Amino acid sequence: MAAHRKSTQSLLGGQAVRTAATLALASAATATLFEGSGHADPRPTAAQVKAQVDRLYEEAGAATERYNGAKEKADEARAAFDRLRDEAARRTQRLNDARDALGAAAAAQYRSGGLDPALRLVLTSDPDQYLARAAFAEKAGDRQAAAIRTVRRELGAIGQLRGESAERLTALRGHEAELRRQKAAVLGKLESARTLLARLTAEERARYEAATAARNASGPSDRTAGTNPPGTSTPARADRSSGGARGPVSAPNSRAAQAISFARTQLGKPYVWGATGPSGYDCSGLTQAAWRAAGVSLPRTTYTQINAGKRVSRSQLAPGDLVFFYSGISHVGLYIGGGQMIHAPRPGAPIRVAPIDEMPFAGATRVS
Repeated sequence: MAAHRKSTQSLLGGQAVRTAATLALASAATATLFEGSGHADPRPTAAQVKAQVDRLYEEAGAATERYNGAKEKADEARAAFDRLRDEAARRTQRLNDARDALGAAAAAQYRSGGLDPALRLVLTSDPDQYLARAAFAEKAGDRQAAAIRTVRRELGAIGQLRGESAERLTALRGHEAELRRQKAAVLGKLESARTLLARLTAEERARYEAATAARNASGPSDRTAGTNPPGTSTPARADRSSGGARGPVSAPNSRAAQAISFARTQLGKPYVWGATGPSGYDCSGLTQAAWRAAGVSLPRTTYTQINAGKRVSRSQLAPGDLVFFYSGISHVGLYIGGGQMIHAPRPGAPIRVAPIDEMPFAGATRVS
């Protein structure tokens, strides 16, 4: 009975072991299969890379404008802090001068012995001379009182300046921290775009570059089209930018002509994010520099430039108008007529003439 029981247990144990081993092998094979398919990293197609790169460049453009805004605020805060610091230094010098004057008066009083004025009058051998000196001393006392008031005033002013300087310094540090965050965001987007492009084969990269060049070369190359000589003004022709003639269109006034003329001289220069020239520009840096050459001061960023003049509809565009793109107002160009603009597109794409149809139109502003 015991032997029979031992044999049965041995048989069942062997079957259980074989079954468990089979299941383990099957499970391992299945896991390996799913693990391999789950961690596969298929290479994106050229079309997918292009779509992702375009999106990253758009996001980098938006981050660049936020960087420009943060830099503008940081520059303003730094300038205000420097002004307060300089004023505090001037006030401190005036305070020191007033203190020196008080010290000199106190020393003179000590040397005179500090006698009662009536007693000095009794003891003097020349009352007239004493009275003359007393009148002078009274004036000196008035000057001393004025010096004391000056000291008090300067002390109060310096205390206020120090409080304001501390506030400005706190604001400056906040703007500088935002500047660093936006710079990191821009660089991260650009690095992601470069990484994606690096995954293309040489043939795919060549097709991508050719397509990009063809798209950006669709505008006129003549650097003088669409402008009048500086100082002249010609009424603008009707301009239906979405489907009208693509030929030259006269600038509506001399300033618009000057802005366009300046922008044309920048054609071929590189896009440099955060730059305002002269060797490179980002999109809003270019439009700001172009209108500055015409004697008009524009704010630094796209989302402030759009409010720097009168809003105009797309159908009423005239050369010199600022044209804006994307829902976040993250890109701007200088309209030159015929549905064309001059703009700084993005890293790796130099300043060029391009159709305004190549990006989602967001609005336009006529600079006054």
